[in-house]
Amino acid sequence: MWSYQHQYFSVHQLPVLKGNYIYLIEAHASDALIVIDPAEAVAVRQACKVLGKKLTHIFNTHHHWDHTDGNLQLKQTYDCLVIGANSDAERIPGIDTKASESDNPEIAGLNIQVIEVPGNTSGHIAFVIDDALFCGDTLFGAGCGRLFEGTHAQMWNSLSKLAALDDETKVYCAHEYTMANLEFTHTVDADNPALIQRMQNDGVLRQQNRPTIPSTIAIEIATNPFLRPQDVDFRSRYSETHQLSQCDALAVFRDIRLRKDQY
Repeated sequence: MWSYQHQYFSVHQLPVLKGNYIYLIEAHASDALIVIDPAEAVAVRQACKVLGKKLTHIFNTHHHWDHTDGNLQLKQTYDCLVIGANSDAERIPGIDTKASESDNPEIAGLNIQVIEVPGNTSGHIAFVIDDALFCGDTLFGAGCGRLFEGTHAQMWNSLSKLAALDDETKVYCAHEYTMANLEFTHTVDADNPALIQRMQNDGVLRQQNRPTIPSTIAIEIATNPFLRPQDVDFRSRYSETHQLSQCDALAVFRDIRLRKDQY
């Protein structure tokens, strides 16, 4: 378990399955203990014992089993509340409270904002708690989620929402995919010095069996190929190199996502 301190809460990062991360949010000013995307119940129960606290809430970013499989067992153990997307409520096991951009969860001691980010799934949401983003399978370290249910336009719009957050916002995504994503990124953005530096830094972390996550919004804007289409110079170079008939941000994003799908 890796732990990170924020002003009003602590984040405890639990590696599970094959590259999944579960996050426990421990409020400083209340008894609230939130789990984000519990892929399994066992690891969460063990962490609760270590922390000496009872789980109070489950937040789900989307319905995939590797984000919700622990919901019902944890709800039975702790009688906690399950919070998920209003637009996807029928696919969230044990849901109690439906959240949306116009209906944010209210938990003592925490400032929580819901962002609707369809793309990976049609009902995907992200949670921003002060300066921390919990984005599930929308934004990864140097990557983004596959489009299982949404369109390229939806995913680009969703990623643009996240990129508009403060540069120093910590990015807590749900999978440790960073090194594989960086390998692909080098094929489309090889001349980017920030990318080269990130590959070196994150490579050292993985050699030490340490997580590359959290990153920050600033790091992702500078090195993530799925956010780079925001940069006019990158768009121009990419469009010319790959002979795209259109060079707008969506067209470049779509081409990069299609290339990653086949990588």
